[in-house]
Amino acid sequence: MFRRRAWAVAAAAIVGLCAATASSTASAQTGHGAEARTATTGASGPEARAEMLVGRMTTAQQAASIVMGHVPTTDGTALNAYMAQGLGGFILMGANIPATDAELATLTASLTIDPELPPLIAIDQEGGMVSRLPADDYAASTTLKSLPVADTAAAFSARAALVAKSGITIDFGTVADVTADPSSFIYARALGTDPQSSAERVAAATAAQESVVASTLKHFPGHGAAPGDSHHAIPSTGETLDEWRAKDAVPFVAGIDAGASLLMFGHLAYTSVDQAPASLSARWHEIARDELGFDGVIVTDDLGMLQSSGLHEYADPVANAVTAVAAGNDLVLMIAGSTTDTAAEIVAGITAAVDSGTLPVERLEDAATRVMALRLQSSAASAEWSLCTECEPAG
Repeated sequence: MFRRRAWAVAAAAIVGLCAATASSTASAQTGHGAEARTATTGASGPEARAEMLVGRMTTAQQAASIVMGHVPTTDGTALNAYMAQGLGGFILMGANIPATDAELATLTASLTIDPELPPLIAIDQEGGMVSRLPADDYAASTTLKSLPVADTAAAFSARAALVAKSGITIDFGTVADVTADPSSFIYARALGTDPQSSAERVAAATAAQESVVASTLKHFPGHGAAPGDSHHAIPSTGETLDEWRAKDAVPFVAGIDAGASLLMFGHLAYTSVDQAPASLSARWHEIARDELGFDGVIVTDDLGMLQSSGLHEYADPVANAVTAVAAGNDLVLMIAGSTTDTAAEIVAGITAAVDSGTLPVERLEDAATRVMALRLQSSAASAEWSLCTECEPAG
């Protein structure tokens, strides 16, 4: 579909991104996640510079840097003013997508305050049922789950190019949940109906994207075992940790091994492990870091969904954000119910929690450093796009 320059921190070679080259892209596994683990081993890597930059920040600046905000507008001036708060990221939803590609590129550019350090710009571009970009005609989960794994690599390679050409650096697009139940909320969006088939496609989708954009595995620890829609409730399951390891964990492990840059935590309660939703559970963050070995950025699912559950204990978005960071999230995402003031309120709440000792300063610094390292990595990329005339939509 398009051709672009590979990430500058890795190489200056031109990398083809049409569907015809997707299988080689999928096997390379040299994207954000793999580069982060390589680059940060040296003193000059993104992590070392991130630590330096974060160390110069005030607590309030660190707090702002771990907030990914949202306001529903295509007004570039308004978006620029919103991001001037120092927010670390912005998620594009349907209300942010203008009519043309050129307008979208202008809009994403307006989100940058400091050209030397652009924010993380994210989008939910799974394809199919969850698609923000109208030009995405590529195969999605509804058909990919029954097609050869190579088709998943091809579709997500083309999808990643479509996302990146508009100035978007993160795709919240890889559903690592697994279920064989057609009545499940997540069934149509899952890439497989059993752990192994899902794992193969999740790994292929991850590797295909990671040389182009930062990919995300969601919704950890797995929506398939927890019935219900987490947009309106806290789905729960009694599945044990051993059962989870044998089933729902498998696609996530595959995606992590393939180099995923981000891991999105769902508002899902595995009550035999922790009564709290995973997004607010220190235990689940410990499992992701220590057992699965994930060392990238952990992001919450939309914290507004917790409020939408109607449960009194999740009625305060600021308290939810503070609890999420304390549990181990690096980046807090707020969409549903978000206004122009919500992000500032969350920043103030996180800052106050650190000042009072409720939130350890080291936890905020660690989160801010992980997010900063990903921003530095993304801003190091230099892209040159050209139409790939031999590529066709995969479905």
